[in-house]
This record gives sequence, C-alpha cells and structure tokens, in this order.
Amino acid sequence: MTLHGRLLRRQLATSRRQSAIFVLCVALSIVTLVSLAGFGRSVHSSMLRDARALHGGDVIVESRSPLSPGLTAAVDRVIAAGRAQGSRINEFYSIIRPAGREESLLAHIKAVEPGYPFYGTVDLASGRPFRQVLAPGRAIAEQTLLDRLGLRVGDRLRLGDATLTVADVVTQEPDRPVNVFSLGPRLFVAAADLPSLGLVGQGSRVSHTILLKVANPRETDRIAAELRASALRDRERVDTYRTAQSGVKRFFDNFLFFLNLIGIFTLLLAGIGIQSSLAAYLAEQRPSIAVMKALGATGRFLVVHYVAVASVLGIVGTALGIGASFLLQGVLPELFRGLLPATVEFRIAAPAVAEGLVLGFLTVTLFTLLPLWQLRAVKPRAILGKEEPAVRSRAVWVTTGAVVLFFLAMVLWKVEEPRSGVNFVLGVGGLILLSLACTEAVLRLLRRARPRRLAARQALRGLFRPRNATRPIIVTLTAALAVIFAITLVERNLDASYIRSYPPDAPNLFFIDIQPGQKEDFSHALGMPALFHAIVRGTVTAINGRPVDREAERRKRGDNLSREFNLTYRDSLLEDERIVEGKSLFRPDWQGVQVSVLDTVVEMSPMAVGDVITFRVQGVPIEARISSIRTRTRAAVQPYFYFVFQPSVLRDAPQTLFTAVRVEKPGIAQLQNRIAARFPNVSIFDLTETVAVFARVMGRLSVIVRFFTLFSVVAGALIIVSSVIATRQARLREAVFFTILGARGRFVLSVFTMENLIIGGVSGFLALGLAQAASWIVCTRVLDVSWQAFPAVSAALVAATVALVVAVGLGASLSIIRKKPVVFLREQAEE
Repeated sequence: MTLHGRLLRRQLATSRRQSAIFVLCVALSIVTLVSLAGFGRSVHSSMLRDARALHGGDVIVESRSPLSPGLTAAVDRVIAAGRAQGSRINEFYSIIRPAGREESLLAHIKAVEPGYPFYGTVDLASGRPFRQVLAPGRAIAEQTLLDRLGLRVGDRLRLGDATLTVADVVTQEPDRPVNVFSLGPRLFVAAADLPSLGLVGQGSRVSHTILLKVANPRETDRIAAELRASALRDRERVDTYRTAQSGVKRFFDNFLFFLNLIGIFTLLLAGIGIQSSLAAYLAEQRPSIAVMKALGATGRFLVVHYVAVASVLGIVGTALGIGASFLLQGVLPELFRGLLPATVEFRIAAPAVAEGLVLGFLTVTLFTLLPLWQLRAVKPRAILGKEEPAVRSRAVWVTTGAVVLFFLAMVLWKVEEPRSGVNFVLGVGGLILLSLACTEAVLRLLRRARPRRLAARQALRGLFRPRNATRPIIVTLTAALAVIFAITLVERNLDASYIRSYPPDAPNLFFIDIQPGQKEDFSHALGMPALFHAIVRGTVTAINGRPVDREAERRKRGDNLSREFNLTYRDSLLEDERIVEGKSLFRPDWQGVQVSVLDTVVEMSPMAVGDVITFRVQGVPIEARISSIRTRTRAAVQPYFYFVFQPSVLRDAPQTLFTAVRVEKPGIAQLQNRIAARFPNVSIFDLTETVAVFARVMGRLSVIVRFFTLFSVVAGALIIVSSVIATRQARLREAVFFTILGARGRFVLSVFTMENLIIGGVSGFLALGLAQAASWIVCTRVLDVSWQAFPAVSAALVAATVALVVAVGLGASLSIIRKKPVVFLREQAEE
C-alpha cells in the first residue's frame, strides 16, 4: 500500500490549528516527567561527584547516643595506625543569649574538632579560612542568628555556662542537610569548649559523628567494614561517602517522588487532550474521509494513512516536549533555590532524552488508538454531513484497559512501591470518575434547562453541538483544578490553625533532656503545673522472633522501625488516647513484660495484640508482649509515645524527662532565660517558632507543587481551543444566521461568552466542591485541625477559573466573531 506524501502534507496544512493543538498536547504529556527525570539525574550525579564534600569525609560514623567503647576503640586504632585522620562532631540544640541582655534564641550548635571539614570548604563572610578562625572561646554564626539577636561580629554571647565571642559569619557549609528544615540557625563552636559549656552529659540529645579522611583511598571500604564490625547495629551507622544518605538527598528523593506523581497525573490529562484533539481533527477530515471511501479507499488504507499523520505530529510533539523539558530544567533550580546545594550542575542527560522518546511513542500510541480505530466506521454518506451515531464497541473497552495498564505501569515505574502506586492509581481514578459523574449530572440538568433569555438558550444549545468537547473539557479542568484548590484550602486551614492563631489548648514550650535528679528544682523554676514524661531510648530488634531488616526499613519513605525510639512508662492513658484493640492498657492476667503500642506502629509493620516485640534498651534485650493498641483522638500538638511500658520495667533504666507547657508569648523569653541559666543541659523548643519555620518551607514547596499542577490546567485549556476549532463551521453558521436574522455582533459575543461562562462556572464549582470535601477530610481526619471553607478564597478560585475559560474560549473564537456573513456565504457557495 502506498501512502501519498502530497496528501499527507495537504491534510496537515489544511488543519494547522488542530495539528498544533495535538502537538502541544503530546509535548505537555511528557514535559514534566522528562524535565523531572533530567533534573533528578543532574542532582544525583552532582551529589555523587561531590559526595565527599557533602559528607565532609571518606568514612562517616554516626550515632544518636555516645559511641560504644568497642567502636570508639576501633576508630582510635585506625587513626593511631596512620590509616586515617579523624574529626569528631557533636550537634545539638540549645538556647543562646547576648551577653548582658535578656533576648534568647534556639540555635543549632555544631561543635567540631580541628580538621573539619576534610573535603569541601566552610565559607565565611570575611573570606578567611575556617580552621584559622574557629578556636576555643570563639563562635561562628549564621547571619540569621546575628540579625535576630541584634549582634555583630566581635560581640559576645552566652551558650550554656560559657561566654563566646562571635568571630565571623558562615555563608555556606558543605555537609549541612536542607537548611530550611533546621529548627534554629547554625552556630559553630570548637569541640574544646564542650566541657565548659556544660550542655553535653548523660541523656543529652546529641548527634555524635566522626569523620575520617582515609590515607589510601583504596582502603576506604575495608576501613568502613572493620568499623562496621565493631558498631552496635541498632544504634550506630558506619558508611562511606558513597553509601551514606545525606539529608539533602533524602529530602529531594521524597519530594521528587511526589512531583513525579503530579507529572503522571498531567500525562493522563494531557492524554485526554491528545485523544480529544485527534478526534476533533478527524471530525474536520470526515468529509474527506467519506469521499475517499466513496472512491474505493478501504478502512485499512485510511487507518494506516492517519496513523502516519498522527506519527508525524507525535514526533514533532515529542521533540517539542523534550526541548521544552530542557528549558524547564533551567527554571527548576530557581524554584528549588535554598533547598538544594549551590554546587548542583544541570546537564542534558541522554537517559532523559531516551525516556522522552519512549514516553512520547507510548502516549501517542495509546491515546490515538481509539479515534483511529473508529475511522473504519465512517460511511460514504458522511459526505452529506450526516453524523454517525456513537457506538460502544469492544475497541473502547480494550483501549480503556490499555490506558489503565499503562497508567499503572507508569506509576509503579516512578514510585517503585506497589502499595503506594496502587493507592495513587485508585485515587486518581476515583477523582476522574467522580469528576465524570458530576459532569454528567450537571450536563443532564443543563440540557433540560429553558432560560428566558435568548442568548442563554443559545449558549446552552452550543454546549451540545456536534463535535463540541464540553464533557472532556469540564472533566479535565475539574480534576486538575480540584488538586490545586485542595492544596490551597489545606494550606489556608493550616495557616489559620497554627500560624495566625496557635491552638489555644496546645503547649508551645517543650523542655527535653531534664535529668531525673533535676525534676523537683525544675518544677520550682518552671512555676506552673506540668506533667513529666520519662524518656528511655531503645530500638526494635525483632517482631515475633523475626529480626528487623534495618536496611529494608530505611528504604521505606515514611517512618520505620530502623530508628531509635523514645520509650516511656506509665499505667494510664493520656487524655487524648483511647484503646482500639485490647481490654486495657496492660493485662493484669498476663505474666511477663507488656507493652502498649500506638496504631502508627502497626502501619510500619503488621502486628497485633499478643505479638512479641524484642527491644534493645541500653544494650539490654527486652521481650515484651503487646497488651493493647492505642490511637490518638486528636492529632494536636501534644506529647505522645509509640511504645508505653509498665512502670516496673523501665523505672530503673537510664532516662531523661520531658514536659510541655503553655506560655503566653510575652513570657516565653523570660522563662527560656530562667531555665537556660539554671539548667543549661535542658533543650527548650518554642513550637510557635518551629511552626513558623515549617510554614515557610511548606509555602515554598506548595509553590513548586502548584507550578507543576498548572501543566494539567493547560491541558484543559488546550482541549477548549481544540473544541472551538472543531466546531468552527457550526459556530460560524450560527453567527451568520444570528446576523442575517437581525442580531448584532454584541449578541453573538454574548452567546459565546455565556457558553464559556457556563463551562468555566461548572468546572470551577465542581472542582471547588471536590476540593472542599478533600480539604475537610485531610484537615479533620488526617491533620485534626479545625476546618474552614474560606468563602472569599473559594470565590476567588472559581472566579479565576471562569476568567481563564472565558479568556481562552473567546480568544479562540475571535476569528469566528469577526467573520463577515457575506464572506462565509461566498465560501459556502464555492464549496
């Protein structure tokens, strides 16, 4: 069979607008995923290249508690043998104050030994070398710390029991995690000052790290293996710079995971646009197809011919999408500014190009299959303008099934977690089906409506004209906008609940690392009633005798059993707890050690009442039988614990105390200073400040999420334009008839405007309804914060939707409105 190139070029030339819409939809379907893939590879390759600098050494030893004697001895042997240089680092939070003044601030303290960092540099504002500036009695601070306390270089500040001089300002450090998540600005001090600070003692919440610079790089893995053999597996980690997980990488991987889901969502909606635009394009070509069939063309010839048309447009769209993805990669660094290291370099990656080609081919193939297959049903009588009735065939169900499988495969490929992938597919499928059901219900009501105004009646009729893509437009816009609206409403509710008005019944000052012997004096200094909770550090080593696979647990995205937990003991429930499984907190008829677990733990790993959990507490194994499973009645800012033991089990274990109180804002600084002066070892967290930090972070992240979600809105806009182009002749005919019957151009404009107003209004209100329901569920059931509808914000969102649809619809219809009746009639006569 021969395909005529001249016919192919002529058909593309005569349908330039629909061809352009098809190309843009193809480009839109792959641009986000390809750009994110390329961006992710750039970030990961840069981090791998700079891995030594990101971690500060060749071998990294980490622990949340003091290093065990065995591991410490192994490190000392390696250093003494000249096989490596070492530098110890201690990180913790503490209150700092300007010398002689009452202001105070929670700071992130980093005490380092000489030699730090072995790789990379800590940049100072003065340009001087870090190792020369940091000395005993000196401190190096972030500019944020100085600004908030009104300090300058050369001023003195109080930290614990010591007074230090601010020697310089740090502008960048290579191995710091994502700095916007830190609960306080950075302050460097010399490790030699630690004893004089009086802040680090038994039970203190300190992160202990040893960085090693290996003399012979080929020995890196061997030294790491030797140290790993001496480490306590449940408490201490030994990694090389190649295997260690930096805070930056963990953050980026988790956020990229979420953005990839949005990219897949956009691909699906853009796929609907591809199918809709191709159907509109083929509808334009229906008379030509009917003529070719009347002249003897077979269905197979037509299908192959238009497959060639779709292939050409798909190739152009794929190339455009890949090109646009590289341009988008130039924007992404600005969006992620402050969230990623400044040393990340962005490059065009060949795998990203290959991924774009494969995605483009699969997307075009799947979403054009049904319109192309339906060409076989076109009859020669279509020359007379008679529309063929839509028939549900096996091809429809086969195509739908193929799209669903493709969508599921895409999710599993990007997500790499079957459970999360299936949940996401079900969620998106439910959203689209709900949008479709609501759209069908509204369209049925509109079809029955009989408004008095002629313009309104004509606008309603226009919604149901042949080839008008009213249904896919509303479904696509509703699904896309529902996501954006829901994010906006949840963000507003969180802002109202925690940022603008901190919950009135929630504690805002948390005191951690109180020593048991300090309890009475601390209560006296606090000057208000407080409930103290014992904290005993421990790890979960096995469940029902099955050892916990820590490496597999660490690969999970959410909370997991690989970390060290805060255990506690008491014999009663807290006021915001209730038992969901079991008869009571502990069973009096059971012998042996019992533990009550929070239902969150059951989500990490399946377990039930009667199961046995093995803990390791201070090196001592403890087997405990699950006596009950608790849940929280409200997820407010209140203390809670995953594991609660009987008092007799842990009462004599090494422990610290923790309490939380509510203090009005004017009294916070005074109380902080009083406690910090008398109990320098106690860490004080002001949750109002912490929430403000996270609010700024979430604001940045929500901007990025909205940016990518807007691509799915563009898909809806393209379908609107495609629909206007597909119904161009019908719209022209209506406009000419209105004019011949005496209507003015203003009437024609009002009809088209009202039609787009209806589409925009229906899409906006349906999206708002779904978003309000989703935000209510998230706020009340997940976040447990008070929910508000925010009518002003909701009205603004719907108004913006209507304005967008009207602007796009009228913009595509301007050439129709300006067409002179005589020109149209002459063209019809010539045909």
